[in-house]
Amino acid sequence: MKTNENLMSAFAGESQANRKYLAFAKVAEKEGHRLAAKMFLAAAEAETIHAHAHLKAAGGIGDTASNLKSAVSGETYEFTQMYPPFIDEAKAEGRDEAVRTFTYANEAEKVHARLFQEVLDKLGTDDGDEFFVCTVCGHVHKGTSAPEQCPICGAKSAAYKMV
Repeated sequence: MKTNENLMSAFAGESQANRKYLAFAKVAEKEGHRLAAKMFLAAAEAETIHAHAHLKAAGGIGDTASNLKSAVSGETYEFTQMYPPFIDEAKAEGRDEAVRTFTYANEAEKVHARLFQEVLDKLGTDDGDEFFVCTVCGHVHKGTSAPEQCPICGAKSAAYKMV
């Protein structure tokens, strides 16, 4: 159905705009442009509203178990099929920064898939653990505190943010 294709295309575009505007807001904040940063943040939030509405209309949001299964599938696709050729192509082109970002993401996606599966397997229980995200590479750690060092990029525990 063309409308579902359009909804998913709009979802992708709005999602990308959200992330781009959040990145732009960080730059504006760092440069001291408070009004610009606030506008980027406001637009990012609006793009999230649009993206969620499109995804819902396309039937892409289910119950928690279905959503967790979708997340496992998506993360697994990324580390098994998407990132490996991206890494190879970036190496062939001598794009070291791209190799690094693709490799960090690829390794983090493996952890994300495992953690989503763990949460799915234990759905309905709460073990009291928290989730910590490495702000350098996106590694997610489940536990009572951040790890001493990121197993993917080597960042120290201070680089982790509890979510």
